[in-house]
Amino acid sequence: MTIPARTAVTNSGPRQPVRAISVAIAAAQPADRVMTALATGDTGLTETESIRRAAIFGPNAIRAHHARIGPVAARQLRSPLLLLLAVTAAVSFFLGERTDAVVIGVIVALSVGLGTVNEFRAEQAADALHQRIRHRVVAMRDGRARSIDLPELVPGDIVELRPGELVPADLRLLSSTGLHCDESVLTGEAEPVRKSSDAVPEGSPIAELASCALMGTVVTTGTGSGVVIATGGDTEFGRIAVGLARKEPETEFQVGLRRFSMLLVRVAAVLTIGIFAVNLVLHRPLLDALMFSLAIAVGISPQLLPAVVSTSLAAGSRLLAQHGVLVKRLVCIEDLGDIEVLFTDKTGTLTEGRIEFMRAVAADGSDGADTTTLGLVCTDGSIEQGTLAGGDALDTALWAAPIPQRVVAGQYSRLATLPFDHRRRMVSVLVESPAGERVLITKGAPEAVLACCEQVPESAARALDDEFAAGHRVVAVATRPAVGTAALTTAEEAGLRLAGFLVFLDPPKSTAGAAISRLTTLGIAVKVITGDHPGVAAQVCERLGLRVDGTLSGTEIDRLTDAELAGKLSTTTIFARIDPEQKARIVRAQRSLGVDVAFLGDGVNDALALHAADVGISVDAATDVAKDAADVVLLEKDLQVLADGVTQGRRVFANTMKYVLMGTSSNFGNMFSAAGASAFLPFLPMLPSQILLNNLLYDSSQLAIPTDHVDEEQLARPSRWDIALIRRFMLVFGPISSIFDFATFGIMLWVFHAGETLFHTGWFVESLATQTLVLFVIRTRRTPFFRSRPSAVLLTAALAAVGLGAVLPATPLAAALGFQPLPAGFFAALLVMILVYLALAEAAKRWFFHASGPVPAVRDRRTDHRLRRRAARFAAGTRPAPGTSAAAPPGLSHPRTNCAAR
Repeated sequence: MTIPARTAVTNSGPRQPVRAISVAIAAAQPADRVMTALATGDTGLTETESIRRAAIFGPNAIRAHHARIGPVAARQLRSPLLLLLAVTAAVSFFLGERTDAVVIGVIVALSVGLGTVNEFRAEQAADALHQRIRHRVVAMRDGRARSIDLPELVPGDIVELRPGELVPADLRLLSSTGLHCDESVLTGEAEPVRKSSDAVPEGSPIAELASCALMGTVVTTGTGSGVVIATGGDTEFGRIAVGLARKEPETEFQVGLRRFSMLLVRVAAVLTIGIFAVNLVLHRPLLDALMFSLAIAVGISPQLLPAVVSTSLAAGSRLLAQHGVLVKRLVCIEDLGDIEVLFTDKTGTLTEGRIEFMRAVAADGSDGADTTTLGLVCTDGSIEQGTLAGGDALDTALWAAPIPQRVVAGQYSRLATLPFDHRRRMVSVLVESPAGERVLITKGAPEAVLACCEQVPESAARALDDEFAAGHRVVAVATRPAVGTAALTTAEEAGLRLAGFLVFLDPPKSTAGAAISRLTTLGIAVKVITGDHPGVAAQVCERLGLRVDGTLSGTEIDRLTDAELAGKLSTTTIFARIDPEQKARIVRAQRSLGVDVAFLGDGVNDALALHAADVGISVDAATDVAKDAADVVLLEKDLQVLADGVTQGRRVFANTMKYVLMGTSSNFGNMFSAAGASAFLPFLPMLPSQILLNNLLYDSSQLAIPTDHVDEEQLARPSRWDIALIRRFMLVFGPISSIFDFATFGIMLWVFHAGETLFHTGWFVESLATQTLVLFVIRTRRTPFFRSRPSAVLLTAALAAVGLGAVLPATPLAAALGFQPLPAGFFAALLVMILVYLALAEAAKRWFFHASGPVPAVRDRRTDHRLRRRAARFAAGTRPAPGTSAAAPPGLSHPRTNCAAR
């Protein structure tokens, strides 16, 4: 069935209904009929028409991406406990308890405001990231190919498809050349699907719609063009993604936090009902009992967990940007910290990336001047007036070298070209020499070219081995007469005679060795995927101090099943002569072992692997396709920069866990203390307003946790969410906290003979001091202060919260808050209790972490993880003014202006 019609204006002028068409219907119809239904043509839409359709169909996006304070504030009020407390405070106000009601209302408002401000700042940071890196697509507008922002695409647009690109919308294909798409994100099928422009039978399942390319799938090989039939939530991919969530996808850590929060809320609900029941049995006033129970529940619930996580991620994104790491989404920071295996290319990452032509060697070992000339001529780049345009790095280096053969090369006439591809690893040209002879010249990877040669001198094979052993990059050149040949096919690449070798130098990068050592210290296994010869890659790794356990070539990988390949990964460091599909296959095989995998690449041939990795990493100078496929963009192609990103990701996790452990040790203990005190005290152990004020001061100090230092051993390996460990921590440290609460109760009742007001004041001060200061024990597994010092901001915030709580009973606000001044002897007792409590907590911490096992070895991924991650690319931020295409910041997106019209 079709999606409901929405009227649009056609190119020809008069209005007629234009519908977004479902892929099931479009796939079964001829392409020209689909074009007619969409009121478009080969030249695409006019700019005016595209603006009109954008107003009708909306942006090509699955979710909106705007930082708005209203929804953020509404999220703070979603807590049913908080809402119930506010309602109860309002009721108490009208029943005469106006002072308590106003105090509670002010504290609730401050708490909501605190969470709102911090989460809104984090959303602004996420919005800034979204605006900073845009996803682009090439579409026909006004008869020419233009690069536009992805959300601007509308039904009727004609778009080009290239290897490594995400399909930007649901398309009915108009043409295809060897086009295959990876549709696993929709169908679960790992093998790429062959595409064509021929209609399919009606009623075909989604996995068999070969005439359509579906949004969110990846072009693995070939090229094509298609007409947009549906965008955004109207697409097959969009319907699934919208059903999951409209907001930024959660990471596994955030899901764990949410589940843990709900666990505490459920436990709190049970005990709160129990506390309420006890107070009723003891004939306490109903309203007081209700408000006390609700205040305990609010105080127990870790309300600031989302704010702490968001603040940590936002601060992390700013710090990473200062270090040259741009994350496209805040949640990518956590993914960075989880990396265990890094696959990286060689050129420009492990080497300087400044390829220089060294020399040419003829097949017989003599001077290779003729070989140089043939190498200059044999290129699929464009040669104009003695200069090369569009060549690869090796061709560019050859043409940039100060050699006289460029003049001679310019006298050859190129008649036909068989472009380079990663399967053949060769390029061939049919040329006419200055003497008028037709000659076939082939250039490429030595082993591929030599396989096409009739005879190879032993001296040439030895010379080749020597060059590889020296770590040089080598290109072989071969030729043969081509009398009568008019066109080139792969069958022509046979019966060649080796002319010689072109030798290039790309020295190891001076900083790469230290960076690899640092990544190894972080527990990350570095592996190299390259199209170069294995000997060259091994030589570079050896010079950089990267231990090489084994090598696999692309030919060897083709002979392995996926299970066999996965089995060899632990003993393989270098993957050489690898094509783009093999790169993605290696990454998928590594991920199947349950570890988090990153891939660093910058070329079109890296895009498939970037999509397949848990974290795709590219660089600012990369191709558009690579940057679009990546989750993280490095402003400098340097592994040191990447190590900074990994460290920051782990720091965010570690600091967030400090807040989680604080919540379990203090809040959980306070819950038991309140329950026990309610059973034997003749009055409420603390007023509802005092509980909320205590919680507000405590939580405010904890917002400084994202600034804290993290010990090196916590950064040395990925950390994982372990709810079993947190539950054990809660059961160990919660009772320790309660012991000192009960000690305070005894001191207040039996030493100071406290009445209700003095008792409230004493427990308020002790509870705030112990639950805040224990952070300095829990924040590190080392000896606090001596071997691990907190950040100045955290230290100041914690001491300020404790100090403010201690002086409040002596201020004019004391009466309104239900406090009275404490005797001097109480503070002496408090100091002793704090010191004993921190010492006991330190001893328990050492025993606990010594007895606890290692973190889980395998990360538990949700089944929809990759679909959520893919969907995050289709998000619309602030749209540009109609008729304009917002330009991305310099260096972050480079529109492809060399795309010819279909």
